[in-house]
Amino acid sequence: MSEKPTQPTLSAADIDRVIEMGWEDRTPFEAIEAQFGLAEKDVIALMRREMKASSFRMWRARMSGRATKHRALRSDEVDGFKSDQQRSITHNKISKR
Repeated sequence: MSEKPTQPTLSAADIDRVIEMGWEDRTPFEAIEAQFGLAEKDVIALMRREMKASSFRMWRARMSGRATKHRALRSDEVDGFKSDQQRSITHNKISKR
């Protein structure tokens, strides 16, 4: 028998951040996976579990076919936006200036 890989345990703050990143147009699923260890299907399952049904349906309709949510499908002109005032975030830890 094959065992299912274990999902990382996320704090409430991490879950909120994953949902926020899921809603952002320019944050690819690969970035969520790098920071939290959740593949796209895991993010979808988390969103389904944590959001109201109507909000989840709205998010899925919005994300389906959106090329910016996958790095491989993005055009070269699309990159993440970061304000000069925003602190840099590395693996979900905020760096000091």
